[in-house]
Amino acid sequence: MSTREVPVVIITGYLGSGKTTLMQNLLKQEKRKIALIVNDMGSINIDASILNMTGNQVSQIEMVEMQNGCICCTLRDEFMAEIERLSEDKSVEVIFVEASGISEPSAIAGAFLNYEEMTENTRVFLKTVVSVVDVDRIYREFLHNLTSDEDAEDGDVINLIMDQIEFCNLMILNKTDLLTKEQLKEVKEGLRALQQEAEMIECVNGEVDLETILNRDEFNFDEVEAYSAVQRALNKCEHDDEKACVDEYGISSFVFEEKRPFNRKAFVKFVESYPEMLIRTKGYIWFSDDWKHVQLFEQAGRNSSITELSEWVSAWPKEELDKVVNDFPDIKDEWDEIYGDRCNQVVFIGKGYEKAEIVKLLYDCIEEVG
Repeated sequence: MSTREVPVVIITGYLGSGKTTLMQNLLKQEKRKIALIVNDMGSINIDASILNMTGNQVSQIEMVEMQNGCICCTLRDEFMAEIERLSEDKSVEVIFVEASGISEPSAIAGAFLNYEEMTENTRVFLKTVVSVVDVDRIYREFLHNLTSDEDAEDGDVINLIMDQIEFCNLMILNKTDLLTKEQLKEVKEGLRALQQEAEMIECVNGEVDLETILNRDEFNFDEVEAYSAVQRALNKCEHDDEKACVDEYGISSFVFEEKRPFNRKAFVKFVESYPEMLIRTKGYIWFSDDWKHVQLFEQAGRNSSITELSEWVSAWPKEELDKVVNDFPDIKDEWDEIYGDRCNQVVFIGKGYEKAEIVKLLYDCIEEVG
Protein backbone atom coordinates (compact mmCIF):
# COMPACT_ATOMS: atom_id res chain seq x y z
CA MET A 1 0.00 0.00 0.00
CA SER A 2 1.12 3.53 -0.74
CA THR A 3 1.61 5.86 2.22
CA ARG A 4 1.09 8.80 -0.14
CA GLU A 5 2.89 11.43 1.88
CA VAL A 6 4.76 13.49 -0.72
CA PRO A 7 2.76 15.42 -3.32
CA VAL A 8 4.25 15.91 -6.79
CA VAL A 9 3.43 18.98 -8.87
CA ILE A 10 4.21 18.92 -12.61
CA ILE A 11 4.79 22.30 -14.24
CA THR A 12 4.21 22.29 -18.00
CA GLY A 13 4.06 25.01 -20.60
CA TYR A 14 5.71 25.79 -23.89
CA LEU A 15 9.12 27.43 -24.29
CA GLY A 16 9.01 31.01 -23.06
CA SER A 17 5.73 30.70 -21.17
CA GLY A 18 7.41 31.47 -17.83
CA LYS A 19 7.87 28.10 -16.10
CA THR A 20 11.35 28.87 -14.79
CA THR A 21 10.32 32.33 -13.57
CA LEU A 22 7.39 30.73 -11.76
CA MET A 23 9.72 28.24 -10.08
CA GLN A 24 12.11 31.01 -9.06
CA ASN A 25 9.27 32.82 -7.32
CA LEU A 26 8.00 29.67 -5.61
CA LEU A 27 11.46 28.82 -4.28
CA LYS A 28 11.83 32.26 -2.70
CA GLN A 29 8.74 31.85 -0.54
CA GLU A 30 10.34 29.47 1.99
CA LYS A 31 6.99 28.00 2.99
CA ARG A 32 7.85 24.36 2.39
CA LYS A 33 10.92 22.19 1.88
CA ILE A 34 10.90 21.62 -1.86
CA ALA A 35 12.75 19.14 -4.03
CA LEU A 36 12.95 20.05 -7.69
CA ILE A 37 13.46 18.15 -10.94
CA VAL A 38 14.26 20.26 -14.00
CA ASN A 39 13.99 18.67 -17.44
CA ASP A 40 15.56 20.34 -20.49
CA MET A 41 16.00 18.80 -23.92
CA GLY A 42 19.46 20.31 -24.46
CA SER A 43 22.82 18.91 -23.43
CA ILE A 44 23.18 21.92 -21.12
CA ASN A 45 20.24 22.42 -18.78
CA ILE A 46 19.69 26.16 -19.10
CA ASP A 47 16.66 26.23 -16.80
CA ALA A 48 18.64 24.56 -14.00
CA SER A 49 21.47 27.05 -14.47
CA ILE A 50 19.04 29.94 -14.10
CA LEU A 51 17.50 28.43 -10.99
CA ASN A 52 20.94 27.94 -9.50
CA MET A 53 21.48 31.68 -9.79
CA THR A 54 18.57 32.49 -7.50
CA GLY A 55 20.82 32.13 -4.49
CA ASN A 56 20.46 30.54 -1.09
CA GLN A 57 16.86 29.46 -1.52
CA VAL A 58 17.86 26.78 -4.03
CA SER A 59 20.72 25.57 -1.84
CA GLN A 60 18.15 24.66 0.79
CA ILE A 61 16.53 22.12 -1.51
CA GLU A 62 17.76 19.30 -3.69
CA MET A 63 17.60 19.95 -7.41
CA VAL A 64 17.99 17.22 -10.04
CA GLU A 65 18.85 18.13 -13.62
CA MET A 66 17.60 15.84 -16.37
CA GLN A 67 18.67 16.59 -19.92
CA ASN A 68 19.25 15.09 -23.38
CA GLY A 69 15.74 13.74 -23.41
CA CYS A 70 12.19 14.25 -22.23
CA ILE A 71 10.58 12.82 -19.09
CA CYS A 72 7.43 11.93 -21.03
CA CYS A 73 9.32 9.40 -23.16
CA THR A 74 13.10 8.76 -23.30
CA LEU A 75 13.78 9.73 -19.66
CA ARG A 76 10.62 8.24 -18.18
CA ASP A 77 12.24 5.46 -16.12
CA GLU A 78 15.03 7.73 -14.91
CA PHE A 79 12.43 10.34 -13.98
CA MET A 80 10.43 7.96 -11.79
CA ALA A 81 13.60 6.67 -10.13
CA GLU A 82 14.58 10.24 -9.18
CA ILE A 83 11.06 10.95 -7.88
CA GLU A 84 11.29 7.91 -5.62
CA ARG A 85 14.80 8.78 -4.43
CA LEU A 86 13.85 12.34 -3.54
CA SER A 87 10.81 11.19 -1.59
CA GLU A 88 13.04 9.14 0.72
CA ASP A 89 14.22 12.39 2.29
CA LYS A 90 11.71 12.69 5.12
CA SER A 91 12.16 16.48 5.26
CA VAL A 92 10.91 16.96 1.68
CA GLU A 93 7.33 18.24 1.74
CA VAL A 94 6.67 18.55 -1.98
CA ILE A 95 8.42 17.68 -5.24
CA PHE A 96 8.12 20.08 -8.16
CA VAL A 97 8.87 18.93 -11.70
CA GLU A 98 9.59 21.56 -14.33
CA ALA A 99 8.92 19.66 -17.55
CA SER A 100 10.58 20.42 -20.86
CA GLY A 101 8.68 22.88 -23.05
CA ILE A 102 7.88 20.13 -25.54
CA SER A 103 6.65 17.59 -22.99
CA GLU A 104 3.19 16.12 -23.30
CA PRO A 105 1.62 16.32 -19.82
CA SER A 106 -0.79 13.44 -20.46
CA ALA A 107 2.17 11.11 -21.12
CA ILE A 108 3.97 12.27 -17.96
CA ALA A 109 0.86 11.89 -15.81
CA GLY A 110 0.04 8.51 -17.33
CA ALA A 111 3.52 7.18 -16.64
CA PHE A 112 3.42 8.57 -13.11
CA LEU A 113 0.06 7.06 -12.24
CA ASN A 114 1.02 3.72 -13.77
CA TYR A 115 4.13 3.71 -11.59
CA GLU A 116 2.08 4.61 -8.53
CA GLU A 117 -0.29 1.69 -9.15
CA MET A 118 2.51 -0.81 -9.82
CA THR A 119 4.80 0.17 -6.95
CA GLU A 120 4.19 -0.82 -3.36
CA ASN A 121 5.09 1.49 -0.48
CA THR A 122 5.75 4.53 -2.64
CA ARG A 123 5.40 7.78 -0.70
CA VAL A 124 4.64 9.98 -3.71
CA PHE A 125 1.39 10.87 -5.43
CA LEU A 126 0.49 13.20 -8.26
CA LYS A 127 -1.10 16.31 -6.76
CA THR A 128 -1.38 18.82 -9.59
CA VAL A 129 -0.58 19.28 -13.27
CA VAL A 130 -0.01 22.99 -13.94
CA SER A 131 -0.03 24.57 -17.39
CA VAL A 132 1.76 27.92 -17.56
CA VAL A 133 0.10 29.87 -20.36
CA ASP A 134 1.64 32.84 -22.17
CA VAL A 135 -1.59 34.79 -22.63
CA ASP A 136 0.03 37.25 -25.04
CA ARG A 137 1.05 34.43 -27.35
CA ILE A 138 -2.37 32.81 -27.12
CA TYR A 139 -3.97 36.13 -28.06
CA ARG A 140 -1.69 36.70 -31.04
CA GLU A 141 -1.22 33.20 -32.43
CA PHE A 142 -4.32 31.30 -31.39
CA LEU A 143 -7.05 33.92 -31.43
CA HIS A 144 -5.64 36.27 -34.06
CA ASN A 145 -3.34 36.30 -37.03
CA LEU A 146 0.40 36.28 -36.43
CA THR A 147 1.76 39.79 -36.00
CA SER A 148 4.81 39.35 -38.22
CA ASP A 149 6.59 36.85 -40.44
CA GLU A 150 9.14 36.31 -37.68
CA ASP A 151 6.43 34.88 -35.45
CA ALA A 152 5.38 32.26 -37.98
CA GLU A 153 6.20 28.74 -36.83
CA ASP A 154 5.08 25.24 -37.72
CA GLY A 155 1.49 24.53 -36.78
CA ASP A 156 2.54 21.74 -34.44
CA VAL A 157 3.87 24.32 -31.96
CA ILE A 158 0.52 25.90 -31.20
CA ASN A 159 -1.06 22.44 -31.22
CA LEU A 160 1.39 21.30 -28.54
CA ILE A 161 0.46 24.38 -26.52
CA MET A 162 -3.19 23.37 -26.88
CA ASP A 163 -2.42 19.85 -25.65
CA GLN A 164 -0.73 21.32 -22.57
CA ILE A 165 -3.74 23.54 -21.90
CA GLU A 166 -6.25 20.73 -22.40
CA PHE A 167 -4.51 18.36 -19.98
CA CYS A 168 -4.12 20.12 -16.64
CA ASN A 169 -6.09 20.87 -13.50
CA LEU A 170 -4.59 24.35 -12.99
CA MET A 171 -3.85 27.03 -15.57
CA ILE A 172 -1.51 29.87 -14.63
CA LEU A 173 -2.19 32.74 -17.01
CA ASN A 174 1.15 34.51 -17.19
CA LYS A 175 2.11 37.86 -18.76
CA THR A 176 -1.35 39.35 -18.21
CA ASP A 177 0.20 42.83 -18.13
CA LEU A 178 0.78 42.59 -21.88
CA LEU A 179 -2.95 42.55 -22.64
CA THR A 180 -5.85 44.89 -22.04
CA LYS A 181 -8.76 43.74 -19.89
CA GLU A 182 -10.80 43.13 -23.02
CA GLN A 183 -8.03 41.11 -24.66
CA LEU A 184 -7.50 39.03 -21.51
CA LYS A 185 -11.23 38.33 -21.34
CA GLU A 186 -11.10 37.14 -24.94
CA VAL A 187 -8.18 34.84 -24.13
CA LYS A 188 -9.97 33.35 -21.12
CA GLU A 189 -13.07 32.69 -23.19
CA GLY A 190 -10.91 31.00 -25.81
CA LEU A 191 -9.20 28.85 -23.19
CA ARG A 192 -12.55 27.87 -21.72
CA ALA A 193 -13.48 26.53 -25.13
CA LEU A 194 -10.63 24.06 -24.68
CA GLN A 195 -10.62 23.46 -20.93
CA GLN A 196 -13.77 24.18 -18.91
CA GLU A 197 -12.89 22.90 -15.45
CA ALA A 198 -9.29 23.77 -14.59
CA GLU A 199 -8.92 26.78 -12.31
CA MET A 200 -7.30 29.86 -13.85
CA ILE A 201 -4.87 32.03 -11.90
CA GLU A 202 -3.82 35.35 -13.45
CA CYS A 203 -0.31 36.62 -12.81
CA VAL A 204 2.57 38.77 -14.01
CA ASN A 205 6.16 37.46 -14.10
CA GLY A 206 5.09 34.13 -12.61
CA GLU A 207 4.22 35.57 -9.21
CA VAL A 208 1.92 32.98 -7.64
CA ASP A 209 1.50 31.96 -4.02
CA LEU A 210 2.82 28.46 -3.34
CA GLU A 211 -0.15 27.47 -1.20
CA THR A 212 -2.52 28.39 -4.02
CA ILE A 213 -0.93 25.64 -6.09
CA LEU A 214 -0.89 23.06 -3.30
CA ASN A 215 -4.23 23.68 -1.58
CA ARG A 216 -6.57 22.02 -4.06
CA ASP A 217 -8.17 18.69 -4.81
CA GLU A 218 -5.87 15.88 -5.81
CA PHE A 219 -5.25 15.30 -9.51
CA ASN A 220 -7.67 12.86 -11.13
CA PHE A 221 -6.48 11.55 -14.51
CA ASP A 222 -9.89 10.46 -15.80
CA GLU A 223 -11.60 13.71 -14.81
CA VAL A 224 -8.88 15.89 -16.29
CA GLU A 225 -8.88 13.92 -19.52
CA ALA A 226 -12.65 14.37 -19.70
CA TYR A 227 -12.23 18.15 -19.21
CA SER A 228 -10.73 18.62 -22.66
CA ALA A 229 -12.99 19.83 -25.43
CA VAL A 230 -11.81 17.01 -27.70
CA GLN A 231 -12.69 14.29 -25.21
CA ARG A 232 -16.03 15.90 -24.34
CA ALA A 233 -16.94 15.88 -28.00
CA LEU A 234 -16.01 12.23 -28.36
CA ASN A 235 -17.99 11.30 -25.25
CA LYS A 236 -21.13 13.33 -26.00
CA CYS A 237 -21.39 13.68 -29.74
CA GLU A 238 -20.05 10.51 -31.23
CA HIS A 239 -23.48 9.14 -32.07
CA ASP A 240 -25.28 12.42 -32.72
CA ASP A 241 -25.96 12.56 -36.46
CA GLU A 242 -28.38 15.49 -36.45
CA LYS A 243 -26.64 18.44 -34.87
CA ALA A 244 -23.56 19.53 -33.01
CA CYS A 245 -23.52 19.44 -29.21
CA VAL A 246 -23.60 22.91 -27.67
CA ASP A 247 -22.36 23.71 -24.15
CA GLU A 248 -23.06 26.59 -21.78
CA TYR A 249 -20.32 28.71 -23.33
CA GLY A 250 -21.90 28.55 -26.77
CA ILE A 251 -19.14 26.26 -27.98
CA SER A 252 -20.37 23.46 -30.20
CA SER A 253 -18.62 20.29 -31.23
CA PHE A 254 -19.18 17.25 -33.39
CA VAL A 255 -17.32 14.15 -34.56
CA PHE A 256 -16.88 13.40 -38.25
CA GLU A 257 -16.45 9.71 -39.07
CA GLU A 258 -15.98 8.18 -42.50
CA LYS A 259 -14.27 4.99 -43.65
CA ARG A 260 -13.41 6.21 -47.15
CA PRO A 261 -10.16 8.14 -47.59
CA PHE A 262 -9.60 11.82 -48.20
CA ASN A 263 -8.09 13.00 -51.45
CA ARG A 264 -4.86 14.61 -50.27
CA LYS A 265 -4.94 17.62 -52.61
CA ALA A 266 -8.58 18.33 -51.86
CA PHE A 267 -8.07 18.07 -48.11
CA VAL A 268 -5.02 20.36 -48.19
CA LYS A 269 -7.05 22.90 -50.17
CA PHE A 270 -9.80 22.66 -47.54
CA VAL A 271 -7.24 23.32 -44.79
CA GLU A 272 -5.81 26.32 -46.65
CA SER A 273 -9.21 28.05 -46.48
CA TYR A 274 -10.17 26.65 -43.07
CA PRO A 275 -13.46 27.92 -41.61
CA GLU A 276 -12.66 30.71 -39.13
CA MET A 277 -15.45 29.65 -36.78
CA LEU A 278 -13.55 26.46 -35.89
CA ILE A 279 -11.44 26.85 -32.76
CA ARG A 280 -9.90 23.41 -32.38
CA THR A 281 -9.79 20.27 -34.47
CA LYS A 282 -8.06 16.99 -33.74
CA GLY A 283 -8.29 13.48 -35.09
CA TYR A 284 -6.96 10.68 -37.27
CA ILE A 285 -7.32 10.65 -41.05
CA TRP A 286 -5.97 8.80 -44.07
CA PHE A 287 -5.36 9.60 -47.71
CA SER A 288 -6.19 7.68 -50.87
CA ASP A 289 -2.54 7.82 -51.99
CA ASP A 290 -1.27 6.23 -48.74
CA TRP A 291 -3.05 3.12 -47.47
CA LYS A 292 -0.28 2.44 -44.98
CA HIS A 293 -0.04 5.37 -42.57
CA VAL A 294 -2.27 6.94 -39.95
CA GLN A 295 -2.20 10.74 -40.21
CA LEU A 296 -2.82 13.04 -37.23
CA PHE A 297 -4.66 16.22 -38.19
CA GLU A 298 -4.65 19.09 -35.70
CA GLN A 299 -5.84 22.67 -35.89
CA ALA A 300 -5.75 25.40 -33.27
CA GLY A 301 -6.74 28.93 -34.13
CA ARG A 302 -4.92 29.95 -37.29
CA ASN A 303 -2.48 27.03 -37.21
CA SER A 304 -2.84 23.48 -38.46
CA SER A 305 -0.66 20.45 -39.11
CA ILE A 306 -0.83 16.98 -40.65
CA THR A 307 1.62 14.49 -39.18
CA GLU A 308 2.34 10.94 -40.35
CA LEU A 309 2.06 8.57 -37.40
CA SER A 310 1.98 4.80 -37.16
CA GLU A 311 0.69 2.21 -39.61
CA TRP A 312 -2.86 0.96 -39.88
CA VAL A 313 -3.12 -2.59 -38.52
CA SER A 314 -4.63 -3.73 -41.81
CA ALA A 315 -1.43 -2.60 -43.55
CA TRP A 316 0.69 -5.06 -41.56
CA PRO A 317 2.09 -8.25 -43.17
CA LYS A 318 -0.42 -11.10 -43.12
CA GLU A 319 1.49 -13.14 -40.52
CA GLU A 320 1.58 -10.22 -38.05
CA LEU A 321 -2.03 -9.29 -38.80
CA ASP A 322 -3.27 -12.83 -38.20
CA LYS A 323 -1.47 -12.94 -34.84
CA VAL A 324 -2.95 -9.61 -33.72
CA VAL A 325 -6.47 -10.68 -34.73
CA ASN A 326 -6.00 -13.99 -32.91
CA ASP A 327 -4.77 -12.24 -29.73
CA PHE A 328 -7.26 -9.36 -29.94
CA PRO A 329 -10.38 -10.59 -31.75
CA ASP A 330 -12.32 -7.43 -30.80
CA ILE A 331 -10.31 -5.55 -33.40
CA LYS A 332 -12.54 -7.13 -36.03
CA ASP A 333 -15.74 -5.66 -34.53
CA GLU A 334 -15.54 -2.51 -36.66
CA TRP A 335 -13.41 -3.99 -39.42
CA ASP A 336 -14.37 -3.01 -42.95
CA GLU A 337 -14.10 -5.57 -45.76
CA ILE A 338 -12.41 -3.04 -48.02
CA TYR A 339 -10.65 -0.62 -45.66
CA GLY A 340 -9.91 -2.78 -42.62
CA ASP A 341 -9.31 -0.53 -39.59
CA ARG A 342 -8.67 2.55 -41.74
CA CYS A 343 -11.03 5.40 -40.99
CA ASN A 344 -11.28 9.16 -40.54
CA GLN A 345 -12.37 10.23 -37.07
CA VAL A 346 -12.01 13.94 -36.37
CA VAL A 347 -13.40 16.16 -33.60
CA PHE A 348 -14.43 19.68 -34.63
CA ILE A 349 -14.92 22.41 -32.01
CA GLY A 350 -16.05 25.93 -32.72
CA LYS A 351 -18.62 28.67 -32.30
CA GLY A 352 -21.22 29.99 -34.71
CA TYR A 353 -20.68 27.48 -37.50
CA GLU A 354 -23.19 25.26 -39.30
CA LYS A 355 -22.34 21.61 -38.92
CA ALA A 356 -23.97 20.71 -42.24
CA GLU A 357 -21.74 23.17 -44.09
CA ILE A 358 -18.55 21.77 -42.53
CA VAL A 359 -19.64 18.19 -43.20
CA LYS A 360 -20.33 19.03 -46.85
CA LEU A 361 -16.87 20.53 -47.24
CA LEU A 362 -15.39 17.35 -45.75
CA TYR A 363 -17.37 15.02 -48.00
CA ASP A 364 -16.23 17.08 -50.98
CA CYS A 365 -12.70 15.91 -50.06
CA ILE A 366 -13.60 12.23 -49.81
CA GLU A 367 -12.39 10.07 -52.68
CA GLU A 368 -14.29 7.07 -53.97
CA VAL A 369 -12.09 4.00 -54.18
CA GLY A 370 -13.36 1.60 -56.81
